[in-house]
Amino acid sequence: MSLALVHSRARRGVQAPAVRVEVHLAGGLPNLSIVGLPEAAVRESKDRVRAAIQCAQLEFPARRITVNLAPADLPKEGGRFDLPIALGILAASGQIPNEALRELEFVGELALTGELRHVEGVLPAAIAATAEARAIVLPQASAAEAALVGGACVYGARTLLEVCAHLQARRTLAPVAREAAAAVPAQHPDLADVRGQAHARRALEVAAAGGHHLLLIGPPGCGKTLLASRLPGLLPPASESEALETAAVASVSGHGLDPARWRQRPFRAPHHTASAVALVGGGAQPRPGEISLAHNGVLFLDELAEWQRSALEVLREPLESGRVTISRAARQAEFPARFQLVAAMNPCPCGHAGDPSGRCRCSPDQIARYRARLSGPLLDRIDLHVEVPRLRPSELRTDAPPGEASAVVAARVAAARARQLARAGRLNAALGQRETELACRLAPRDQALLERALDSLRLSARATHRILRMARTIADLAEAGDIGTAHLSEAIGYRRLDRGPG
Repeated sequence: MSLALVHSRARRGVQAPAVRVEVHLAGGLPNLSIVGLPEAAVRESKDRVRAAIQCAQLEFPARRITVNLAPADLPKEGGRFDLPIALGILAASGQIPNEALRELEFVGELALTGELRHVEGVLPAAIAATAEARAIVLPQASAAEAALVGGACVYGARTLLEVCAHLQARRTLAPVAREAAAAVPAQHPDLADVRGQAHARRALEVAAAGGHHLLLIGPPGCGKTLLASRLPGLLPPASESEALETAAVASVSGHGLDPARWRQRPFRAPHHTASAVALVGGGAQPRPGEISLAHNGVLFLDELAEWQRSALEVLREPLESGRVTISRAARQAEFPARFQLVAAMNPCPCGHAGDPSGRCRCSPDQIARYRARLSGPLLDRIDLHVEVPRLRPSELRTDAPPGEASAVVAARVAAARARQLARAGRLNAALGQRETELACRLAPRDQALLERALDSLRLSARATHRILRMARTIADLAEAGDIGTAHLSEAIGYRRLDRGPG
C-alpha cells in the first residue's frame, strides 16, 4: 500500500495537540517533501530519516514521497516527528504492517545511525495519548517521564530497528514501569531552626493553611529568607493531579524533569534582576516562566523593592487568575500559574527603619519613595503584610529554646486545609466573591468592626475580601465553625502596609 497514517503529537504550551502524519508514495523522480507548516528542524528531518533508515539496513524507497503533517494550520517544530515520518515511509512501502500503527502514537528524534534521542515535552503527549486510549512509543531516555501518567501504556525504544521489530511482532517492547511516588523524599528546612519571630511564624502558618500570599518586611539579617524557605515544609504533599500539572510545565520548560522528584512541590527563588519575560515566560517559541515553574508551589521574591517595577506588574493578573497567556504574532500559548507568593523587603533604603537603636537616617520622603516602588494594586493582592523585627541578643543564644518543628505546624495546616476542601472544594485564598460571602459570614458586631477598619484604612473591595478569607483561615486553624472577633481582628492586623509608613 502506498499510503500510511501514523499518529503523533505536537507541542503547544502544556498541551499536546494530535498530529496525523500522512505519507504517500508515488511514481516520478525520487524526492521527499514535507508539508503542513513545518519549521526548519522539521524540514531537516528528511535527511535524518533517510540516513536512519539506510543505517538500519532497511530500504529507503526511490520514489516521490510526500509527508503531510495534519492539521496544516498547526505549527510543527523540533525533531519529535522524525520517528513517525520514518515509520510512515516504511509502512507505505510495505516494510512494516500498516495495521500495527493504528493503536499507537509515536514521538522521537532520530540520529543518523537510527538511534532514538530524547525529546522535550513528552509528558503532555503521554497524557493526551492516554486520554485517547492509545499507547505511546518514545525514546528510551524519555520513557520514564511519560510513564508518570497513571494508566499510561508507554514503550521505550533505543533504535528505529527496535520499534520496527515491535511492530512486526518479532521482538516486543516491554512497557515502561512507573516511577514510585516520591521516590526521593523531599528534604525541607525545619521551622524549628527559626529563633524567635513568633508573629512571623504565625503568619507563615496562616499563609500555608489558606494558600495566602505573604510579604515579610524587616531589616537585613532578621530571618525573612529563613522563614520563606520553611514554607514548603508546611504544605501537604501535592496530589497526583497537581503533581502532573507541575511536571507537565517542567517537561516543556527546557530545564528538564526529574521523574524521581515529580511529586515534590516546587520552590522557585529568582534573582531580583530577572526580567518580566523571565517571570511570566515568552520567547519566539513560548516557554513557561518562573511563575509557571512555581505552579502548585511557592514563588519567593527576595528584595522586592529592588525588582524592576515593570517585572513586578506582570504578576498582577496571574495572582488573580492562576494562568498566564503568552501571545505572539504567529502563535499563542497558555500556561498554568497558580502559585503561592512569598516576598521579602527592607522597610527603607538603609534597611533599619523602626529599629529601636535609631540607626536609620532615612527621611520620611526617602522611605515613602522606597515603598512607592511597589504599586498599590500589587500590594492589594498580597494578603499578609508582616513585620519581622531584629532579633534580641538573648534569642540568638545557642541554648535558646527552639520553636515548633515543621511537622507539628504542618499537621495543623493539613487539618485546616481539609476543612476548607470539605466545605468549598478549594482553599480559602481561591474562593470567589459569592463563595466568600457564604463561607465568611460575620456577626453584627464583627461586621461593624470590619466597616470601621475599612473606613480608617481606606481598603479596596479586593482587600476586604482578602481579610475575610484570612479570617476564615484563622478560624479553621482554631477549629471554629464561625468567624469570631479574635479571628477577624488578627486578619485585619496583617494588613500592615495599608496603615502607611511608620
